[in-house]
Amino acid sequence: MEKACEMKKVVIGDHDLSLEEFVAVARYHARTGIADQAIEKMTQSRKLVEQIAERNDVAYGITTGFGELSRVSVDREMSDRLSTNLVLSHSVATGESYSEEQIRGMMLLLCNSLSKGYSGCRVKPVEILIDMLNKDVIPVVPQKGSLGASGDLAPLSHIALLLLGKGKAFYCGRILEGKEAMQAAGIETLDTLVNKEGLALTNGTHAMTSLAALNLYDAEELIGMADLIASISFTALTGQKDAFDHRIHRLRGQKGQIHSAENILKLTQGSEICEASQGLRVQDAYTLRCIPQVHGACRDAIEYVREKVNIELNAVTDNPLLFTEDGTVISGGNFHGEPMALAMDFLGIALSEIASISERRLERMVNASLSNGLNSFLCTDPGINSGFMIVQYSAASMASENKVLAHPASVDSIPSSANQEDFVSMGTTAARKCSSIIQNVFSVLGYELFTACQAVDLRKKNEKNNGLSVVQNAVYERVREVIGFIKEDKEMRIEIEKMEKLIRSGEFLQIVRQYISDYR
Repeated sequence: MEKACEMKKVVIGDHDLSLEEFVAVARYHARTGIADQAIEKMTQSRKLVEQIAERNDVAYGITTGFGELSRVSVDREMSDRLSTNLVLSHSVATGESYSEEQIRGMMLLLCNSLSKGYSGCRVKPVEILIDMLNKDVIPVVPQKGSLGASGDLAPLSHIALLLLGKGKAFYCGRILEGKEAMQAAGIETLDTLVNKEGLALTNGTHAMTSLAALNLYDAEELIGMADLIASISFTALTGQKDAFDHRIHRLRGQKGQIHSAENILKLTQGSEICEASQGLRVQDAYTLRCIPQVHGACRDAIEYVREKVNIELNAVTDNPLLFTEDGTVISGGNFHGEPMALAMDFLGIALSEIASISERRLERMVNASLSNGLNSFLCTDPGINSGFMIVQYSAASMASENKVLAHPASVDSIPSSANQEDFVSMGTTAARKCSSIIQNVFSVLGYELFTACQAVDLRKKNEKNNGLSVVQNAVYERVREVIGFIKEDKEMRIEIEKMEKLIRSGEFLQIVRQYISDYR
C-alpha cells in the first residue's frame, strides 16, 4: 500500500478510510475530495430530515431539544436556530489548542462519517470542511472539555464555529479570527445551520479518534525503533543471545514476543561484539533477557488498538441516525467513546512499559557496576566529567511521568445533562494522555540510542571496526553524522536537541529497511 507521506489525494465516501489515508490528510496535507455516491446518500438523508420536520414527528434533535431537554418540543420555524445555538452554546473547551494535524484529523473523520448518509446533514457543510482542509484553514480547538459522550461535543463545536465565520483559525502561520481566516482563503461561510446539523456536526467521537489514529501510527513506529535501539544497547552490554533462540519463544506462542525476538536476532547478526561475548554469562538481567517478552506484549497491545481504531475511522457516531430505506429514525449511543477510551488507556500503559525498560537499559550502560566493563557514566575521564549521568536522570523522569499518565481515564465517569448522560467514557482524556506518553517514549528511546552509541565507542575492538552488525552500524553512522563521541563534558542540551529531532524523523526505520525489507 502507498505510504501516507506519498499520497497526494484521498477521496472519502466510496470506500473505508485506511489509517494510511487518514495520516496522509492529517499529517502530510494530502488533498481531500468527496465521492459522488456519498453526495447522493447525504442528499437522500437530508430529505428525510426535512420530511420529519415538515410532519412535526417527534424525533430527537430535529423536533426536540438536546440531552435532558429532549422532552421539550421545538417548533419547525425555530429548529434552525436550535442547531446554530447548539454550536454556540457548546463551544466551551479551554486550554491550549490541539495541534493542527490532530484537528485536521478531526475534520476528516467528521466529513467521512457524515458522507455515509445517516446523519441528515446537508452536503454544503461537508464541502466547506473539505475546502478548509485543502486550503489549510484549521480551527483552533482547545484541548480540555470533552467527556467523550455524547461524543466530543465541545471540541467539535469549535470546529463547527468556523462554518459560521466564528471562532478562531490557524491560517498561513498565524491565528486569525474565524471570519477573517475564511475570507482570506476565499471560503464561504454559513449564515445558519439547519435542523439536525448542529447534532450531526458535534455528536461524534471524531476528536478522540483522530488522536487515537495518530497515536497508533506513531506507536507502530516506536515499537520498531524500540527493538532496534534495544539491539544496540544489548550489543554494548555484551548480551547473551541464547535468550532469543526461536525455540523458547515458539514454546510460549505469543506472537509479539516471537516477532521481537526475531528482530533482535536479525539486527545483531554479524556483530563482532556479540560474537565475542557469547558464553561470558549464563544469563543476563531481565532488561536484556526479557526484551522479547516485554516488547512483544506491547506489540500485541498495538495489534488490539489497530483493530479498534480501524473500525472507528469509518464509524457513524451521530445520534439519532436516519435510515432512508424505510424512513426510520433511531436514537442510540454510538457517540459513546468507550471503545477508544479503553484502547487509548491500553496503548498508554503498553508504551509506558517501552519507556520504562528503555530507561533501565540506559541505567545499565552508565552504571559501572552493571555495564560489564564500561566506564562509569561512559566518561573517558570520570570525576572531572559527569558524562551521561544526567541523561539517565532525565530519561528516568520521563519514564516516571508516564507511570502517572498511564493511570486509566476510562475507569472514571461523571454524570452530566441533569443525569440523563450519566455514564461517560473520558475517551478524549485517555487519548490526550496517550499522546503525551508517546512524546515521552520518543525522547527516552532517543536518550537510550544516544547513550548506546557512546557505549559502543567505548566497547569497540579497534579503530576500524566498532563491532556492530551491518544494519546497526548504518544507524550508528547516521547518529555520528549529527552527534559526535562525547570525550569531555560539553553543553549536552545541544546534543539532546539533535537527538530529539533525529528520533522523530523516521530515518532510522528507513535505514533498517534497506537491509531488512520487511522490518517492523
